[in-house]
Amino acid sequence: MSTPLLLQLSPVANNLGANPTAPAEISLSVIDLAIKGGWIMIVLAVFSVYAVYVFTERYLTISKAARSDKNFMNNIREFIHAGRLDSAIALCRSTDTPNARMIEKGLSRIGKPLNDISAAIENVGKLEVSKLEKGVAGLATIAGAAPMLGFLGTVIGMIRAFYDMSMAGNNIDIALLSSGIYQAMITTVGGLIVGILAFIFYNVIVSRIEKVVYLLEAKATEFMDVLHEPAR
Repeated sequence: MSTPLLLQLSPVANNLGANPTAPAEISLSVIDLAIKGGWIMIVLAVFSVYAVYVFTERYLTISKAARSDKNFMNNIREFIHAGRLDSAIALCRSTDTPNARMIEKGLSRIGKPLNDISAAIENVGKLEVSKLEKGVAGLATIAGAAPMLGFLGTVIGMIRAFYDMSMAGNNIDIALLSSGIYQAMITTVGGLIVGILAFIFYNVIVSRIEKVVYLLEAKATEFMDVLHEPAR
């Protein structure tokens, strides 16, 4: 009786036999995708760099402005009651914060009516808030303009795809249309990403500025209360 012949194939041999002409895997980097988006991606890249710069610079500046020394107003109160206005002004000048600059203006107006002092403090506070808002409008503009610019790229890409289709006649293939479709889709994604980031950056900065405004109002009120206190 003959013994049946058993043939054992290695996994590699099996794979080769099952798919001898397997195509190589094609990868596409983010840079290559961005290049396919055309000139609009360059504008979006500039927008993104500007948004990140403004957010980082404003965030650090506002964080510094929001710092508050708990002993600052106590020292100012003691100097005022002791009649040492020069020492109080020197303390304000050595403290590089919007709050200190606002109080310094109030100290320089001591001796005038309280309404004038309050108006001077309020004006300085408005100027300090205006400085903190520098560049924030640019973030709002990018948040609105980036998605629209991306949609513009979408329309341009689709026009390009249909134009290539009309010029090809009966010889239409996917490769012919791919460049226009790539541009249409990539610019949409790029515009939305930049717009969403700028929108988040804008709201974070605005919320932190509001906290500084609240702090300045509280310190201005505290300073006016000090002026209303009777001398010791």
